[in-house]
Amino acid sequence: MPAFELPDDLVRDISGDPDHGLERRAWLAGLPAVVDDLACRWSLRLGPPFQPGGAASWVAPARTAAGDRVVLKVGWWHDEAAHEADGLRAWDGAGTVRLLGSLVTGSSSALLLEACDPGTPLSRALPPDEQDIVVAGLLRRLWIDPPAGFPFRPLSEMCDRWAAEFEREYAEATDRGGRELDPGLARAGLALLRELPRTAGDAVLLATDLHHGNVLAAAREPWLVIDPKPYTGDPAYDPLQHMLNFPGRLAADPAGFARRMAGLTGVNAGRLRLWLFARCVQESAGVPHLQAAAAQLAP
Repeated sequence: MPAFELPDDLVRDISGDPDHGLERRAWLAGLPAVVDDLACRWSLRLGPPFQPGGAASWVAPARTAAGDRVVLKVGWWHDEAAHEADGLRAWDGAGTVRLLGSLVTGSSSALLLEACDPGTPLSRALPPDEQDIVVAGLLRRLWIDPPAGFPFRPLSEMCDRWAAEFEREYAEATDRGGRELDPGLARAGLALLRELPRTAGDAVLLATDLHHGNVLAAAREPWLVIDPKPYTGDPAYDPLQHMLNFPGRLAADPAGFARRMAGLTGVNAGRLRLWLFARCVQESAGVPHLQAAAAQLAP
């Protein structure tokens, strides 16, 4: 029997995880048995995992007993991705990959997914300006009213957690004499991170992690979203992860980038700029281009 193959990026991320490394290494040790059980449960013939893979999941192509191409995704259960399956059910393939089955077993969260063919990431397929258009169009489709009975959490919950983490890290860096963001900018960004989720006029279903690596070329639709992390809240939040994946554009003209994405998505440009400032502050520890962007965006 061939050795169980692990994605390179998954192994690297777990090895360097200072917070949950022990738990995740234990999960990784049990992963072959979990994958084998899922293959039997769903009658799958598995291929080797996609390489270099992602940082949080083991993902591989497979064939069902009927010969259909599918994808098996097995991740270490973590809070941010707690409702990925629920989100995919709610969207039901309208702009996202279709969910065919799901199961939580022990510390593993398993999804059986529609296969994307050819599966080329948007990041490799189109230039940045065209990527903006694709991402904006997908976001507008995903912003549906939260379905009744689904357990989606408010965006404020995630933002409050991030704000508390940043406060702790900022204080520790300051105590070490580290060069961090101006204290006034840090306070303003954190205040907005807590305030903005609570002052939105609309509350829609959000992807929260939609960027050019999580959009794949497909046959059923030109582009499909994978790996959403659903919350409910302000649609002006949702373009941010796409924007944060372009450090050069953020460094050069963060305000112009915000205006462009606001125009493409139809959200309020002022709110998107404030959100971008807040996220640049929150992500700024040790990241010079985000510190510079925060200074340019400061209200």
